[in-house]
Amino acid sequence: MRLLLTSGGIRNPSIAAALVDLLGKPIAECDALFVPTAVYPFPGGAGMAWQALSGSAPSPLCDLGWKSLGLLELTALPTIREESWVPAVRAADALLVWGGDALYLTHWMRESGLAALLPSLTDTVYVGVSAGSIAVTPYNCDAEFDQQFVPDGSDMGTDAERGLGLVDFTIYPHLDDEDMPDTARASIERWAGGIPVPTYAIDDETALAVVDGDVRVVSEGSWHLFAPEG
Repeated sequence: MRLLLTSGGIRNPSIAAALVDLLGKPIAECDALFVPTAVYPFPGGAGMAWQALSGSAPSPLCDLGWKSLGLLELTALPTIREESWVPAVRAADALLVWGGDALYLTHWMRESGLAALLPSLTDTVYVGVSAGSIAVTPYNCDAEFDQQFVPDGSDMGTDAERGLGLVDFTIYPHLDDEDMPDTARASIERWAGGIPVPTYAIDDETALAVVDGDVRVVSEGSWHLFAPEG
């Protein structure tokens, strides 16, 4: 499985080169599907989804010059036949998974059937942004924050701290973002101390390229690896 897990999208030439390397061909020759689902729980989420899709968001992803770009809405998938969407996912060169609420995203990845499908997508590059990156790890660093967006009466928040576990490390994005106090290195270190797997704290100029479990840090910014205690 090939993944490019970012904090802020394809923000610099190093991350862009890593994406092309994983794809094995130029972006202009690649078909992509965009998953906006994670952003909907936030106030103004619909507008944020459009900004991402139209290329006007601050995290470059959809506007990279893909050969074709489709929209994969996870909340719709349980209501349609698998033959209407699974072949398109399998045929895509890249699956672009946007940021937002990692808990909501993980829930709909499971409910839609995409989570079960992902390990078999050996020819597809999974590109995550923020929550899109967190979702494939074993632990959700945003669990406490995400709980506030769970609808009243919903059990979606059960096991909010658990991700899909498709990789054997966690990611804490937006390292030292001044608008996000919880992303200060000391705060991340405290959280990572309670997690039994390594934690990569990465800023928006950093990404992790993962091929068959091997991790390569790609960065023009700052990052730190916190090893589990013991």
